Amino acid sequence: MKAVLEETASVDSRRKKLVGRFVFGLLVLLSTLVGALGGLLLVYSTDLPQVEQLENYRPISTTELYDIQGRTIGTFALQRRVVASYQDFPPVLRDALISIEDKDFYRHWGVNFWRIVGAAYRDIESGGKVQGASTLTMQLARNLFLSPDRSFHRKIQEALLAIQIERRFTKDQIFALYANQIYLGHGVYGFEAASEYYFSKPARQLTLSEAALIAGLPKSPAYYSPINHQDHALHRRTLVINAMLEDGKITASQAADARNAPLGLNVARDPNSLAPYFVEEIRRYLENKYGTDQVHEGGLRVYTTLDMNLQAAANQSVLDGLAAYERRHGWKGHLENILLQGQTLVNFKHPDWDADFTSGSYAHALVTTVSSSFATVRFGAYTANLSQSDVVWTQQKLAKILSVGDVVYVKVLGIDPAGKARVSLEQDSGAQGALLAIDNASGDVRAMVGGRDFNLSKFNRATQALRQVGSSFKPYVYTAAIDEGARPDDAIVDSPVIFQTASGPYFPHNFDDKYEGTITLRRALAQSRNIPALKLADKLGIRNVEDYARKFGITSPLPPYLPVALGAAEVTLFEQTSAYSVFPDDGVRLVPRLVTKVTDYDGRVLEEDYPEVKDVITSRTARLMTSMLEGVVQHGTAVAATKLKIPLAGKTGTTNDFTDAWFIGFSPSLTAGVWVGYDEKKTLGAKETGAHAALPIWMDYMTAGLAGKDPGQFEPPPDLPPRATAQNLDTSDLAPAGDESH
Repeated sequence: MKAVLEETASVDSRRKKLVGRFVFGLLVLLSTLVGALGGLLLVYSTDLPQVEQLENYRPISTTELYDIQGRTIGTFALQRRVVASYQDFPPVLRDALISIEDKDFYRHWGVNFWRIVGAAYRDIESGGKVQGASTLTMQLARNLFLSPDRSFHRKIQEALLAIQIERRFTKDQIFALYANQIYLGHGVYGFEAASEYYFSKPARQLTLSEAALIAGLPKSPAYYSPINHQDHALHRRTLVINAMLEDGKITASQAADARNAPLGLNVARDPNSLAPYFVEEIRRYLENKYGTDQVHEGGLRVYTTLDMNLQAAANQSVLDGLAAYERRHGWKGHLENILLQGQTLVNFKHPDWDADFTSGSYAHALVTTVSSSFATVRFGAYTANLSQSDVVWTQQKLAKILSVGDVVYVKVLGIDPAGKARVSLEQDSGAQGALLAIDNASGDVRAMVGGRDFNLSKFNRATQALRQVGSSFKPYVYTAAIDEGARPDDAIVDSPVIFQTASGPYFPHNFDDKYEGTITLRRALAQSRNIPALKLADKLGIRNVEDYARKFGITSPLPPYLPVALGAAEVTLFEQTSAYSVFPDDGVRLVPRLVTKVTDYDGRVLEEDYPEVKDVITSRTARLMTSMLEGVVQHGTAVAATKLKIPLAGKTGTTNDFTDAWFIGFSPSLTAGVWVGYDEKKTLGAKETGAHAALPIWMDYMTAGLAGKDPGQFEPPPDLPPRATAQNLDTSDLAPAGDESH
């Protein structure tokens, strides 16, 4: 018995020693693991970014441009983003995102351990790298601080940063940071911007199906793009809806309705497309003043002078006017054919197909089929048929002028949501037009058209093109004469004259090669007679006339030769239009503005611009000149404008060989200028005068721009006492002049 007890005691002793050794070994192992883990964490935490930076986090934001009514007309951004608060994201969107991306978001401490273990096991089995286990917080850490590469090293750092983020910020703050930062395809960052881009409405208005759609994008924005891969997007949307149903966030009935809902995309059009030339002018101004980084990343708010309604009217007027010009000169053909260039019908995309097409739009379309009776064309997502009746103006057979692969110019007459359209065949021979409109009361630029198609040519013909202005220069001559004491009803002789110049005799003539004899200054301006204008300029001195043009704001070079009085000088439409606003503004020039205010990301005002006022001429002279320019409309070269039946005044301009056609005119409230021509010095064709090519565009624009508004009245000209004797301004002592121009 004693031996048994001793043996039992010996066994117990050995067991205790073994247990002690095991415990000791376990403690050593644990210490080693803790030390190794601590060392590992120390290694991986080296050079980690400071999470404190998030307290002052400012994402790259979109600079937005607004018109006078606060509507967005353009944006500048490296990343399309609209920063929103947690409350801006509706519960349906928050639930959708959390259900599909991170079910335990409100319960974990930044890292979901069991999710990581499961993902790691699957990756080991598949031989891949650690992935697919990130919480929203970890994704935020990766997007803000780390590279996108998938590695064990990055995953550890991601987890460490996520833990730090969770210690410093609330769940709502973390969600908002994530929701503003994540990339969601097509250059869009954040759910507010995604909602506005894909559905053209703020996130707070999203339906269940819409919220599910964009909540599914973070996994792979390119693969699940609802624009490029609708089938993938619908499949992903269903997964999100099912996840919400499993989590009890929605009912079975709601889930069924959402699954069956159409995709419902309403992709926002590019806001820059309405006034691209104006927006480009703003971009250059802002970058010059604030720098490229601030403009494209700083989220500026730029309040401009543009009126979207007036801009839309300007766009339509110019395009319709150019289309009418093209039809007057018949079908020229010379169409680009993509098949001859080695391209395919399926893959071809024209630059202007990104536009938002509506009735009245113009586009370049691809001819895809041609038969003896009709042709099919494609532009963007639309197709249309052209019949012989649609091309009757060409006076040719449809099958003769069109071939498969041709790129034609069409006007959209109607749009069917199903993708069908009605179009008319037009022509783009290269003729260009420009329009500028200025509010008389403020000098604010309300509309700017710099050419037919910004996608094809970014050269701004309203601000950059120097073109001879023709007879639209004559008002400066008459203004100088009125200021020197002449009167509208003074007489001047319209008869042949020779000016002796240093280079020989100068034989000017009138546009129609006819002479009216003794006429008044008022009639001479209204009928745009060249000889009276030259005689006045000669008597006043051409340098004196040029000084007046400078007062009106003309800064372009003006050679000191007499033909400048007839417009033999190159000036921009911007200068001419601004100058003419002096007349309805009672002799005062308001320097044109494009921007009224700029604020930074936080709403601080960086600049606030007020109209710059300059005295040019007396109110007496301005009112007399306005009455004379009214005569141009009432019974002169612009008489066609009388059908508008509102107070209007202005001046036509036509240059040699009909290379440039102008009309600059104004109502009591609005001044607008129109130019038509080719970029190269090329004739528009016989009889394409300012009255024929430019005035109709101006009239269409003023009709739309002044519709529903009180047109106002011009200030009446002053009463002039009768002269003691009749005044005849014709003189024989004429000064030398320069070369000829009309």
